[in-house]
Amino acid sequence: MAAQFNGFGEKALPFLKALNFHQSREWFQENRALFEQDLREPLGDLIDVLSERFGETGIALKGDRKKSQFRINRDVRFSKDKRPYTDHVSAILSPDGTKMEQGVFFVHVGLERCFAAVAWWQPAPPLLQAMRMAIVEKPKVFRAMVSALKKNGLKIGAEGQLKRAPRGFEAVTEPDLAAAVRNRHFVVRHEIEPGRIHSPALADELFDFVRRARPLLDWGRAIEGRVARS
Repeated sequence: MAAQFNGFGEKALPFLKALNFHQSREWFQENRALFEQDLREPLGDLIDVLSERFGETGIALKGDRKKSQFRINRDVRFSKDKRPYTDHVSAILSPDGTKMEQGVFFVHVGLERCFAAVAWWQPAPPLLQAMRMAIVEKPKVFRAMVSALKKNGLKIGAEGQLKRAPRGFEAVTEPDLAAAVRNRHFVVRHEIEPGRIHSPALADELFDFVRRARPLLDWGRAIEGRVARS
């Protein structure tokens, strides 16, 4: 049977708002059934639907309805903020279905914002270096990828961008390339209207976003493959 997503429950965001106010294990346990029904299970359905659709169209992203979700419990061991719960739910789909890979899809449903992203987030130094070298050594390929994203209504973000050129790239002067080699991540985002999370059409919206973001995935994947073979 094909996977099905019917949207997040109508009480999904009100639940997160109330949880953020109470920040109490007792309150959470009393309302766990609502969390499961309106947030956790729908997010699992969304993971299943997208994994199935990505597989059918040759996009190397997949997830597990339980393991791909991030815990709503916060890790407070090394944080001054001791609130036990987050104000959002989120999940990641990756090439092998784990949270440890690069070139991933991420979805976040929360109080402050709802969004999705396709990302190469904090690549390990060898991969990041290879990406920077590819930008400089094959600028036409990089610019073609950027142009394809632009045509699809997307743009690589500058979040976390270095203020100065990384070592070895000081001589890069062309503005677009100089900015690109300062990136520590390569990410495109898609904002989700909060009201849309309750619609089954959200799965179509997110699938279309990933389809439009595929040039970034393919660009990074080709570089990653060369690093793995070296």
